[in-house]
Order: sequence, then structure tokens, then C-alpha cells
Amino acid sequence: MPVREITIREQKGAFSLFKKPASGKEEYNFSGIQALRQLLSNEKARLLNVIKLQKPSSLYDLAKKLNRSFKSVYDDVKLLERFGFIEVVESKVNNRTRHKPQIVADTITIHFKI
Repeated sequence: MPVREITIREQKGAFSLFKKPASGKEEYNFSGIQALRQLLSNEKARLLNVIKLQKPSSLYDLAKKLNRSFKSVYDDVKLLERFGFIEVVESKVNNRTRHKPQIVADTITIHFKI
């Protein structure tokens, strides 16, 4: 699996967080160090672990396995998807659209530039 790289830079007395996209495009500036704190929470780690080991069939199934509300799981999935760690794959099942989360990267590399 690919490795996702995150760079944190000091700029004018504050840290800025950058993610280098896998496609080689220019870097994107996110909301700063707070985004990294959100990304590295225990709940996100637990969510990634459940996706990797239990392979839920949908976001709803993932929320049930985590015993968390659908909204909070959805928000966490969107953040992890934004950073390129997971992707949500759509499929049709019995005339319904199912959104299945899948792990895209299993390693996080963080660089601090001061």
C-alpha cells in the first residue's frame, strides 16, 4: 500500500500543515496543526483498525461495529478520506447505494520542519 506523507512547517511563529497528494500535484495547505490533531485521534485509529480487520460492508455497518453514531463516523471517514488514508467505494445492493470504506494507505510519515 502507498505511504501518505504529511509535512508540518513553522511559518511566522505558527505551524502549518501540508499534505503532499499521491498524484504529484502541488501541496495543499490545510487548517494547520489542529487538522493533524484531529487526524491522529484515538477514535480515528480505532476506525482505521476496524476497517482493516473487520472489513465493514458500509458506513452504517462501520458505525455499528464501532458503537458510534453514523454522523460522527461519517465525519471521521470524510477527514481520513481527505488525507488519502481511506476511500469510500459506491456499489448498488438491492436498489440501494452502499458506501464501503476501504484502506488506501497503511503508513503515515510525518515531517516537522522548523
